[in-house]
Amino acid sequence: MASKIENDRQLIVEARAKGKGALLKAYIKLSGPGWLQSAITLGGGSLSSSLYLGVLAGFALLWLQPLAMILGIVMLSAIGYVALSTGEKPFRAINKHVNPVLGWGWLIATMMANCVWSLPQFSLACGSMRQNLMPGTFGSMPADTANAILAPSVAVLCIIMVYLYDSQGLGYKLFNLLLKLMVAAIVISFFGVVVYMSVKGKLDWGGIFGGLVPNFRMLWEPADTFKDALAVVGPDFRGYWTGRIVTEQQDVLVAAAATAVGINMTFLLPYSMLKRGWNKDFRGLAIFDLSTGLFIPFILATGCVVIASASQFHIKPAPGLLPDVQGGEAVKPDLALLGRFQGLALERVKKEIGTENFNAQFAGLNPEEISGLKTKLVSGLPLADKRIAAMLVRRDANHLAMALSPLTGKVVAHYVFGIGVVGMAISSIIILMLINGFCVTEIIGIEGKGLWYRLGSILPAVGLLGPFFWKDAAPYLAVPTSVFGFILIPIAYITFALVMNQKKLLGDNMPKGVSRIVWNILMIIAVVLVSVGAVYMVKKKAGWVGIGGVIAFIMLAVVVHFIRKAQGKESLL
Repeated sequence: MASKIENDRQLIVEARAKGKGALLKAYIKLSGPGWLQSAITLGGGSLSSSLYLGVLAGFALLWLQPLAMILGIVMLSAIGYVALSTGEKPFRAINKHVNPVLGWGWLIATMMANCVWSLPQFSLACGSMRQNLMPGTFGSMPADTANAILAPSVAVLCIIMVYLYDSQGLGYKLFNLLLKLMVAAIVISFFGVVVYMSVKGKLDWGGIFGGLVPNFRMLWEPADTFKDALAVVGPDFRGYWTGRIVTEQQDVLVAAAATAVGINMTFLLPYSMLKRGWNKDFRGLAIFDLSTGLFIPFILATGCVVIASASQFHIKPAPGLLPDVQGGEAVKPDLALLGRFQGLALERVKKEIGTENFNAQFAGLNPEEISGLKTKLVSGLPLADKRIAAMLVRRDANHLAMALSPLTGKVVAHYVFGIGVVGMAISSIIILMLINGFCVTEIIGIEGKGLWYRLGSILPAVGLLGPFFWKDAAPYLAVPTSVFGFILIPIAYITFALVMNQKKLLGDNMPKGVSRIVWNILMIIAVVLVSVGAVYMVKKKAGWVGIGGVIAFIMLAVVVHFIRKAQGKESLL
């Protein structure tokens, strides 16, 4: 291992002496951790958020995810810079030099995220295999029967990949190759769908390029494309729908800033670099690796999903939700979309008659009567209101595949697109497992390899229960995990931003002059935006109880800080 590290380091030194072209080739050859980051961020969360960006704003928010990811890469680069400059394991370094509350909070939030977010990834993989890739084999089975076969199969595949990662020599090289191929398959699948649509002349490239220009007016104004639909709404409730659309836009804007880099991504990066034996000579490679292995695949894949979603769904009511007729026959609505549509429409009814009167109408009714009353209340709304509600319903990957089918044909819509979706889910599960192995070995205090690493990496396989229980478990698992993660992300950012300015820890490796100014400007921007986004999301998901949790966590860290200071223990803060 030491010989390989020295060979890699020498390759960089020699390439740097030969010029930028040789250095670029060396960086491409040695890249790796950035692709791990790409594999985890290209998951079900990215897919669903990209789908809804297209539904909600069309092409107008195409700029959002690239901007959010750039800020995330700035902070990941800072985290990597600190780890490679000091050679210390970040969890141990934070506990020793900063505050154990922050270190343990970081690790616990990461493990929670690893196990909880594996559940929807398994659901996504199994759902897409049933509906898109293998409908003939598994689509005709009862869902639970198909999932009982598919979910364990996905888990076994991911565990095998983790074992390859933890092996030496050929196994490790094979893992890196397979992971890069998996990320490439995701990107090529979604990119292929967009290329096919473009060849068919179904894309407005002027609007697409226009959507890459940041437009912060969408924090307080609906997308321009909603103007016609809003204009025909009655004046008494035009403001209601305008506010609803703006709120949705604010949510996706802020959520993107808060979640461009998840808490577990901040844990993965330094440990994956240190596991490869990288040190300060590899800092330039680390930044290049993030800029290519993470940024490029993420932007291509998510951008293509937004483009496809926008072209098929934006300001288009979902079929069957309105009294519309297609081809002379009534369109049967999708049950999932019908439920979401009713929820949006009933919120509008509640706004008109008041929450108390609304709830009173349902008092004492049985489930069948409640369902009938909901249908009656929705039917009584003006068509213009129902039309906007039908435009705003969230669609999922299967809805997009079905919408694309008449345009691109079954092969592209279901199989090419399905490969991308399944690849997203499986690659994310693999990386969640890798991260959890690092967490467990850090708790024990041993190197991130071997038996305990492999056992720790298996824990997120609990996600194979996702296809059976995720919908019921989500409110109890997703909310606390999200809130804890949102609390820790800005704190982690602030911690590493402060450490980047600590000569006591970094010594001569601390950035100087213009470099230090640039680093600090970029980190301050990232910290401010992520902090605002995190507070917004905590308040939205958990209300004032969540905000109280943030304050309690910070107070605990402050108390421990002063206790450590009184004991004469080292602290960089």
